Amino acid sequence: MAESTSNIFKRRLLKSFGYSMQGLLATVREEEAFRVELLLALFLVPLGLYLGESGVAKALLAGSVFLVLIVEIVNSAVESVVDRFGAEQHELAGRAKDQGSAAVFLALFLVLLVWTVVLWPAAA
Repeated sequence: MAESTSNIFKRRLLKSFGYSMQGLLATVREEEAFRVELLLALFLVPLGLYLGESGVAKALLAGSVFLVLIVEIVNSAVESVVDRFGAEQHELAGRAKDQGSAAVFLALFLVLLVWTVVLWPAAA
């Protein structure tokens, strides 16, 4: 008997969730910067949800913090792929790592900007 489309979808969804959890746990285990940012997020997200005066404000405050975590995971993935291909110095490998780091820096700057504008209206 053929498996139903909904069962196939559920099985694939469950597998995808498992792969995502493996990636998240690997990042927590292997990346110190992510662990620091995760600890900050555990403090800042609830604080942002408390301090935000509207749904939009809460979403901006919490979302900007989640964006840092997302960008850090992508940066770690880029670094892993670059490191996979060897330890020798290469201009493109260095550039890729620097660009990943720059993306994290900009995400952190965005947190500062969003929190300042949302929580200190005179800055807007």
